Amino acid sequence: MGDDLFLQIKNINKQFINQKVTSDVLTNINLDIKEGEFVSILGPSGCGKSTLLSIVAGLTKPTSGEILLGGNPIKKPGKDRGMVFQEAALFPWMTVEENVMFPLRKEMRKSEAREVAHQYLQMVQLSNYTKHSPHELSGGMQQRVSIARALSMNPKVLLMDEPFGALDEQTRARLHYELEKIWIETKKTILFVTHSISESIKLSDRIIVMGTRPGVVLEDIEVKVPRPRGEHPQAVVELEEKINGLLKTEIDKVIKEELAYAANN
Repeated sequence: MGDDLFLQIKNINKQFINQKVTSDVLTNINLDIKEGEFVSILGPSGCGKSTLLSIVAGLTKPTSGEILLGGNPIKKPGKDRGMVFQEAALFPWMTVEENVMFPLRKEMRKSEAREVAHQYLQMVQLSNYTKHSPHELSGGMQQRVSIARALSMNPKVLLMDEPFGALDEQTRARLHYELEKIWIETKKTILFVTHSISESIKLSDRIIVMGTRPGVVLEDIEVKVPRPRGEHPQAVVELEEKINGLLKTEIDKVIKEELAYAANN
């Protein structure tokens, strides 16, 4: 893992304006992420974690502030950032192989693109499904295709927006194992959005705990529990309790605000 700052999120603020009403979504977000780190952004619904990821992806513009990747400002989407969404977002008329090849169609010859696609499909354990259609796959398998597609572009950063949130517990556990294995093998920098405390502890080097209304960084926690985390249950429980305490305070604040608003309207 590199010691130099690789991904810098500097003074990011984001406001949305709806019917002349301004809502502060993100306020003064500052994060420095090293190359090869696995960093989770954890927080309750409405804290702006997905908006922050969208800004890093170049899909959403911040109201103010900047994001630097390798010292270069991010202004728009680019192949240096691969994105995996909560839904697999595969093209239903394409095969698994064709979906993974799609981002490469302008970068290399078809035979080369197919070779790259097969490399990453093998990495996500789907070598036997190259000619299948997405509808023939389970939800977990579809997400593995999405991960292979994102990796096929050889991005500097892999951005993941609650990619396992819609999956059952057993499938999610399997994909946690596979993602951690891929991360170790590829040494990619991963920025991972989740609302699951256990998921963030299981996967991450660091956990960015966010508060809401507006979205702020409550705490930047280094996960010092050795990997694999399942072999250290007591340390995991202690960290879960710490994060639970942070989020409970934040959620209680939101509930009080909502009750006060309802009483006055």
